[in-house]
Amino acid sequence: MVTPTRVNGTKDCPHTIMLFALSTCVWCRKTRRLLEDLGVPYEYIYVDLLSSQDEPQVMKELEKYNPGRSYPTIVIDGDNVIVGFREAQIKDALS
Repeated sequence: MVTPTRVNGTKDCPHTIMLFALSTCVWCRKTRRLLEDLGVPYEYIYVDLLSSQDEPQVMKELEKYNPGRSYPTIVIDGDNVIVGFREAQIKDALS
């Protein structure tokens, strides 16, 4: 898979967080801002900025978690999936 961009948090977090997002998506930006405000480390991929070579592989990975392929899609610890900007649900999953 494509190497995601890593954001180092300011706090220790026992969770691995992967964010599939679009660079032009307001809700994706709000999700990134929330994760940064929470201080948790996370990784993200801007799907719309991928090369035509990398996009099919990433889309296949995204479809495993979110068959609708909507954004943002957050995958926590490889099995907890949150689709959309759901502030309370994200905070609860990371507490």
